[in-house]
Amino acid sequence: MPLSFRKQILAHQSYESAGIAPFLGTRHLDIASGAWCYHGPDFRQRSRIWTPPECHQYYDDFSTISLDATGNGFPDIVTGGFFGKTLFLLKNPGEAGGGDWEQEIIDEPGHIETTRAWDLDGDGDLELVPNLPGESLYVYKLLRDEDGKPTGRFRKIKVSDQIQGHGLGAGDLNGNGRMDLLLNHGWLEAPKRPWEEEWIYHPDWSMPGCSIPILVHDVDGDGQPELISSRAHDYGLFWYKQEHPGNWTEYPIDPFNSQYHDMQLCDLDADGELELVTGKRYLAHNGNDPGTRDPIGLYYFKWTGSGFAKQVISYGDFGEGKGCGIHFAIADLNGNGRPDIVAPGKDGLCIFWNEGL
Repeated sequence: MPLSFRKQILAHQSYESAGIAPFLGTRHLDIASGAWCYHGPDFRQRSRIWTPPECHQYYDDFSTISLDATGNGFPDIVTGGFFGKTLFLLKNPGEAGGGDWEQEIIDEPGHIETTRAWDLDGDGDLELVPNLPGESLYVYKLLRDEDGKPTGRFRKIKVSDQIQGHGLGAGDLNGNGRMDLLLNHGWLEAPKRPWEEEWIYHPDWSMPGCSIPILVHDVDGDGQPELISSRAHDYGLFWYKQEHPGNWTEYPIDPFNSQYHDMQLCDLDADGELELVTGKRYLAHNGNDPGTRDPIGLYYFKWTGSGFAKQVISYGDFGEGKGCGIHFAIADLNGNGRPDIVAPGKDGLCIFWNEGL
C-alpha cells in the first residue's frame, strides 16, 4: 500500500529553497524559505529573516543549509545564487531577534547552481560544497577557535583543478570509509588527509546536466555502491551500476518526467529501507526545458528487488500538482516518527504531512 500524504500550503511565493531546523531556539522545528521563517509546530505564523535579491524570474537564493556557524546555539543559514556569484552566511541573531539577519559574504566563487553540505573529513562539521559549473571544485570548512567554538568564518580549499559541470555528489565509492566527491564527468577519491593530500580523479562516467546531488547508495543490496542521478533540465531519472571497475551501466528509474533536479533518500515508511524522494523543479529554466509544461509531480520510488516502483505524493497541473524546487527538506515535523516533506519552488511552498499507510 502506498503512503498517504496531507498537503498544507504555506505560501504561494516562488522561493525555490527551504530548510528545517529549530531556528527560533524552541523545542519545535521551524521552516526557513526565502525571506521567511515559518514557526513550528503549525507553521501558520512567520517572521522575515532577510530579503533575497530577485533576478530574471528567480530569487538568487539556491540553498538553505542550516548550521550553527557562529557558536551562539542558534542555526544560521548558508545560501548563495547563480546571478550574484556569492556564497554567504545569514547569521541567526538568536534571542536578540528582530529584523533581518545579518549577512556576511563567505566568498564570491562564481555562478552557484546550488550548494550542498557534507561532513567530508568525519570531524562532525559540515563542509560547504557549491556546484560551480565552469569553475574548479572548492570546499569551505568552518573554522573554530582554540576553545573549539565556531567562528563564523570558513577556510576555502581547492580540492581539484577539475572543472565542474552541472552535477555534484558525495559518498564512499570505494569502500574505504572516506567521503569521495562526485562530478558529472567522474569522481575524486578522498585521501586519508583530505585537506593536505591530493584527491585522485577517476573519469569513470559522463552524466551531462545531472542532478544535485548525485546520490551514492547500495540500490540492489549487493554490498556495492551504486549511483542515482537525473537529467536535471531534461527528461529522465536513472541509477548506475558498476559492472566492472570504471565501467558504469545506466538503468532507467523514470524516463518519462523532466526536471528532476534535487533528490533525497529517506525511510518514509519505517521498514528499514530507504526510499528515493524527488520531484519536478517547476520552471527550472523559466519554461525553456523539455517537458516544462507537463504536469507537476512529487514522488517517492521504492526498490522492489528488480526495479523501482513509483508512488505519487502530488501530481497535476499548476495549482494542483507540486514539485520540490532546487533544495527541498525532509524531517519529522510533528514528532510522530514519520518523516514529512517540505517542498518549495516557483509553484509555492507546501508541507506534505506523512500520514502513513
